[in-house]
Amino acid sequence: MEKEHMCGCRTGALSVGNRLPADLKFKAFYNGEETNLSLADFKGKWLIFFFYPADFTFICPTELEEMADIYANFQKEGAEVFSVSTDTVFTHKAWHDASPAIKKIAFPMIADTTWELSKLFGTLIRAEGQSLRGTFIIDPDLVIKTLEIHDNSIGRSGKELLRKLQAAKFVREHGGQVCPASWEPGKKTLKPGMDLVGKI
Repeated sequence: MEKEHMCGCRTGALSVGNRLPADLKFKAFYNGEETNLSLADFKGKWLIFFFYPADFTFICPTELEEMADIYANFQKEGAEVFSVSTDTVFTHKAWHDASPAIKKIAFPMIADTTWELSKLFGTLIRAEGQSLRGTFIIDPDLVIKTLEIHDNSIGRSGKELLRKLQAAKFVREHGGQVCPASWEPGKKTLKPGMDLVGKI
């Protein structure tokens, strides 16, 4: 029998083009302590929701350490990063205190203990009480611009996520232009119905 997450865990979940509820609130381990945050605290920013299955695991610290190492690059793009698992704030703190890789993290580590966010974003494996590896880029109007969901055995690339954020920002800021495959800042873009346009 297939696991639940292989047969429709995204039913009714948010998708590309949908808007996040503006009143969304969550608990997090942030700046060394438990804190209550809301989307309103990050008004005007791009948002990255980075779901992972659990603390004290094997692939997760490799992903989160990479995100921590390039966090400043996301901040330069006007974005905030949220890592999300169904663990408690206490478990996040314990992992942060015990792991040199996780100790690098300066962004909020959300504790989705009620599964509200995992269900909303369609990443929850209900039978396991954990999330799939889900990554979402959300614009300043709270609209989802990209989503990516992995099997939990497949790690993600923080550098590719940053590139996608930069592409999403470029399209928002340059009406009528779109980004071709593997576009990076400084490379040529496209206008529908026209050839490549010059570097910007």
